[in-house]
Amino acid sequence: MSTTPGTPTASATPSTTLSGPAGPTADGKPTATPAAAPVATGSGPAANPARRAAGWPVRFAVLSLIWGFSFLFIKVGTQSFAPLQVTLGRVVFGALVLLAMLAVKRERLPRSGRTWGHLAAAALFLNVLPFSLFAYSELTIPSTLAGICNATSPLWGMALSVVALSEDRPTRRRVAGLGIGFLGVLTVLGAWQGFTGTDLTGTAMALGASLCYPIGWIYVRRTLAGSGQSHLAMSSAQLLLAGAQLAVLTPLFTTAPTSFPLLPMLAVFALGALGTGLAFLLQYGLVDEVGPTTAQMVTYFVPVIATAAGVLLLHEQLSWNTPVGALIVLAGAALTQSRPRTRRSPSARPRPTAG
Repeated sequence: MSTTPGTPTASATPSTTLSGPAGPTADGKPTATPAAAPVATGSGPAANPARRAAGWPVRFAVLSLIWGFSFLFIKVGTQSFAPLQVTLGRVVFGALVLLAMLAVKRERLPRSGRTWGHLAAAALFLNVLPFSLFAYSELTIPSTLAGICNATSPLWGMALSVVALSEDRPTRRRVAGLGIGFLGVLTVLGAWQGFTGTDLTGTAMALGASLCYPIGWIYVRRTLAGSGQSHLAMSSAQLLLAGAQLAVLTPLFTTAPTSFPLLPMLAVFALGALGTGLAFLLQYGLVDEVGPTTAQMVTYFVPVIATAAGVLLLHEQLSWNTPVGALIVLAGAALTQSRPRTRRSPSARPRPTAG
């Protein structure tokens, strides 16, 4: 998934970097969530409750639609352009949106060479690899399946966090969620039919793209926590680095397009400017206004919208096991993000005062 905007001015953390429409981080927090809750500012929920109540549901719906349609945009773009070219265009248009906002806010890009080095690795795992893998996967699988595979990212994150994050110990509920989620994947793929009718290579690429996100989040959490940079500055730099990597790779593995059809061009522009650039601004705004728990719920709407868009607009076929498996995946993902309720000790309960 990506990151977004109200751009709280808390210090940047692993979660402040920009990714695609994935889900929460490996430790159960959404990609836009700073390690510490942002301090309320003049634009925060505490300062303007009326604005929060009136505006955030609209931004939530817009973000869900943008990320849900991203898989349709990829499918349309790859009809005329090579997957790496679609990814390069996506990153370039997304970076232009963020750089324009950076100029408006008069913020600066990071100056530390160490920060740029870690952001280069983050760009590889959170942008270059997953964006490219999704684009390649949609050459052989429908956009609906790609959108559902994207929803497995929290499952991968939970599995990886057990190994990579010593402070994040799994509960029985979260382990059960992991098992249920991957049972959902098998249902989507029709495992009982021997995976017939499903391109396993394309599906593996889409699942691999989803795996890249938690790898990147864990890396950023370990290396860039407390960098002191704003979300906008960090993500702008990350997209610039992703664009530089793709500018080197794309000419090596593709030939220049001979034509630029309007519809695929518009799809790539929308994928970058909306699905990568504007989505960043929207998601951080939601985190700032309503908190990470509510903001991360967008994850569960993305595969639903991706499926509806693929079926209604691209006329993709949908068998019964696809939506059923998707619901199982989402149920498992929700369980992996659940946290045990903390019980208050008797001493913490308020005592009655003397009348």
